[in-house]
Amino acid sequence: MKNLTIALDAMGGDHAPQEICRGAIMACRDHADLDIILTGDGEKIKPCLSDASSEVLKRIRIVHATEVVAMSEQPTMAIRRKRDSSMRVAMEMVRAGEAQGCLSAGNTGAIVAGGVLVVGRLPTIDRPALGAPMPTINRWTFLLDVGASVRSKPVNLYQYAQMGNVYSKKILGVAEPEIALLSNGTEEIKGDEVVAEAREMLMKSSLNFKGYIEGDDLPWGRADVVVCDGFMGNVILKFGEGLMQGARSIIDEEMGHRFLPKIGILFMIPMVRALWSRFNYEKYGGTPLLGVKGTVIKAHGRSKAPAILGALSAARNFIIRDGVGQIREELE
Repeated sequence: MKNLTIALDAMGGDHAPQEICRGAIMACRDHADLDIILTGDGEKIKPCLSDASSEVLKRIRIVHATEVVAMSEQPTMAIRRKRDSSMRVAMEMVRAGEAQGCLSAGNTGAIVAGGVLVVGRLPTIDRPALGAPMPTINRWTFLLDVGASVRSKPVNLYQYAQMGNVYSKKILGVAEPEIALLSNGTEEIKGDEVVAEAREMLMKSSLNFKGYIEGDDLPWGRADVVVCDGFMGNVILKFGEGLMQGARSIIDEEMGHRFLPKIGILFMIPMVRALWSRFNYEKYGGTPLLGVKGTVIKAHGRSKAPAILGALSAARNFIIRDGVGQIREELE
């Protein structure tokens, strides 16, 4: 059976290319069916692969790219003008069929713009959406959009719900996903005009729509798919990450100030580790761009090697389960 190939933007993110390359090596070690193409400055990438075994190096290839899309650049302009950027070269490989998917920890707006302009948008989708699986108390909740579009129209929210339903079924394995709209209250009179109109559309659909949920419902996993615009979704995602990091820091600080808790923590270490592992974004590092013709995965800008490994694993799973084909078939 032929290996899967993923084009990885080696120059995207705060810790590129060292951590990106380390993540690629780790992914090849974990997945024997995976080949990786690293796009970017070959002279900077090669030294980062010095620790890789010969078996792993056989499955990693470098494609030189002379330009980089910076985090501060205007997304659409950067994708249009920087045709030899590491990000665009990776996406061109997906469009040409040289890779089954691509991954970048770079400029989010540029990834979305490249997904539409280079990889191509599915004809039935008005706007793509970034989706993020969030661990909650009793299940996984798939939140979208988390940053592809700042504001959305009712039809966009409706299509996000459709794509989220497919992702939850086919990728996360939920038999009959419960869909909800994020609003400022659960009553029917809540929500602005956009949310209210989207609610009417979803009530008439065949989806398992449960109505509105509020922000404090999210940690309890009161829906399998939660739909909102990209501005709100991105704020929620970043708040959740910051909250977990802050809680961990507070615990460490308090333990350093007190003697008895230091003894008690010895018995709590397994529980604390398990809790951190469950909610650690690095373990589930990639968010798919849904609504485009190929597999495009966005990794966190601060991603280090473990997060890149998680994102590559997510991309591999999405490709194996034919996520793009499933969404296209469902919406057509």
